[in-house]
Amino acid sequence: MKLSEKQAVDSERLTAKTAVRGPLEPDSHALRPGCYRNLLTLLLATRPAFLAVTLTAVLLGLASAYADGVVIALLPAALTLLFALVAHAGANVINDYHDRDNDAENTERLFPYSGGSRFIQNGLLTPKATAQLGYGLLLAVIPAGLWLAAHSAPGLMFIGLAGLLIGWGYSAPPLALASRGLGELAIVAGWLLVVVGSDYVQRRGFALLPLVAGSGYALLVANILYINQFPDATADAAAGKRTLIVRLGRRRARVGFIAILLLSALCVPLGVIFAVLPAPTFFALLALPLSLAAARELWHHAQTPARLAPAIRCSLAAAQLYGCLLIAALIFSKR
Repeated sequence: MKLSEKQAVDSERLTAKTAVRGPLEPDSHALRPGCYRNLLTLLLATRPAFLAVTLTAVLLGLASAYADGVVIALLPAALTLLFALVAHAGANVINDYHDRDNDAENTERLFPYSGGSRFIQNGLLTPKATAQLGYGLLLAVIPAGLWLAAHSAPGLMFIGLAGLLIGWGYSAPPLALASRGLGELAIVAGWLLVVVGSDYVQRRGFALLPLVAGSGYALLVANILYINQFPDATADAAAGKRTLIVRLGRRRARVGFIAILLLSALCVPLGVIFAVLPAPTFFALLALPLSLAAARELWHHAQTPARLAPAIRCSLAAAQLYGCLLIAALIFSKR
């Protein structure tokens, strides 16, 4: 069988497995025909709503540089933001490509939070087109990263390469970090690199402030991933994807969410105590009730994934509110 024929059969098989769509899942019949439809399909396949966590991470890095008195260079800042979003979009699509088989079998998914974008399973994109889009987006980041490194400092190349490695290796073999129970660690490292890298472009060097400021936020982003894996646990286990939720079991894994939450809550107080963060950053802890609400919902409904949507929404809101309050505190604490 020729490769193109095999890919067509693979696409048909995946679509057949998921003929029943959820009420909010993408549907090719809902899109207009023509070029507009093609572009919109490619855009929506990147899961743009979830790119907000990267937008906040970049702004947090810029705010940490600004708080130390660095004059923000607008063009490098804009390019940093744009291509950080492109890298995140590429990682999302690559995740869909490499998880296509177990996503096809995932009957407990909570769209749009878990189970992937459904663009392969619902017939909007073939696996080949999905792979081309994801890897194309990651490759597009490289020239922009080289330009930014040339206009800031060489250390940015190491930050960028580490970020691309994490974005690719999170899902793709042979690393497949999420399948080895290392997904949360990869997310913390990845979003911390976004904050540190955004600061580095402006500062042209490393500093402790973005590292400490970004740690709490990166942990909250990891908790979004963590709670999203509860609905996917059955399909992940069947596919041999050994996430932390699969390894611990849903009941015991509840404690992991609380542990990550507590670690994130410690970052600001410790940063202030050791004079790395300004005192107004304590306002970021106003997001804590949302995280606690998510933890409460997860504690009661971990075994019933269909009831976890409110907990997931609270964890998303907590991360974004924490990041925005931290950004505001840093801006108003400029030295």
